Amino acid sequence: MAKESMKAREVKRAKMVAKYAEKRAKYITEGNYDALQSIPRNASPVRLHNRCKITGRPKGYIRQFGISRIQFREMASNGLIPGVRKASW
Repeated sequence: MAKESMKAREVKRAKMVAKYAEKRAKYITEGNYDALQSIPRNASPVRLHNRCKITGRPKGYIRQFGISRIQFREMASNGLIPGVRKASW
């Protein structure tokens, strides 16, 4: 499990990106890079990092399901993800 502070930091960044998205796009289209510098660094979408919705794990993230590979395997084995089952051939 990731620390709660790390999860909270990612949520905070996501909110900040959404808050400044319009202003950021406006400055970029105008070419006003001096004004762009005044926006907080955490408002940049590049700083966002995908995390597992259950554990908060930052690595091994599967976008389609929004969870880490470990949680995906566990949930699929237990039959909690519809349409997914273990391969056998």
